Amino acid sequence: MSEVAAPNRGRGIARWDRSVCVGAVNLRREAAQYLVDRVSTVAEDLGLNTGDPGCTPNLLIVATTDGDAFAQELVERRRRALRMGGSGMDRGAAALRDFQETSRPVRWWQVSMPVDSETGQRAVRIPGECTNDCSGPMDYAPVINVSSASRLTTQIVDNIFRAIIVVDISKTGAINSLQLADYITMVSLAQIDPTADTSAYASILNVFDDPGSAPHLTEWDKAYLHGLYGAERTRQNVRASKSEIQSSIRRAHARLADEAPTTTD
Repeated sequence: MSEVAAPNRGRGIARWDRSVCVGAVNLRREAAQYLVDRVSTVAEDLGLNTGDPGCTPNLLIVATTDGDAFAQELVERRRRALRMGGSGMDRGAAALRDFQETSRPVRWWQVSMPVDSETGQRAVRIPGECTNDCSGPMDYAPVINVSSASRLTTQIVDNIFRAIIVVDISKTGAINSLQLADYITMVSLAQIDPTADTSAYASILNVFDDPGSAPHLTEWDKAYLHGLYGAERTRQNVRASKSEIQSSIRRAHARLADEAPTTTD
């Protein structure tokens, strides 16, 4: 998992919490709806609420014929939306340059937030925001009432709250609609490192290098997502938190193997 996941610097691995609203633009209506429905179906299987029709997307899929130009313009015009300035909310300047400058069939950028798992209150200061009369340093810091944390556990977790997926349709090659949708699903619902070498895994993440490698989400992909969304994420230490998620992924893989239908000759 450590070769694939890309948590923000100094933070635990993030995931969507409770709800996600998927949108797709610059595609024919039928194609856009197919992508939205596929990502939403997998999200619902993971326990997320995908919102009613017409909800405001916080996971936006944008199709373009020139991903390089689109990413360049997006970063130039909306840098503050991509990097809000709060500690641990994104993968940093180097990762943003990679998003902007590296040609790929699909590229993605996620923004996450450290929050109180019990109340949902954010646990990081946003530059420019304050409470009361903004006269002292504590007026700029969120106040978290710790009720269940200890030296080994924490109630602060990291949740994705915004993501943009840029699909360069001139570079998608020979893959079909389901393969594209499932690749987008994987990089939308988890923090995946776009530079990772995933060739050692039977994963949809390899589909652009080898279109015949996976017709859809594989058992490895499903175990990864179910393990991620089934983990408690309560470990105080970042390394221990990753280990907790790895254990959850292994349990999910074993459960999916047990649930798989048996074949007979």
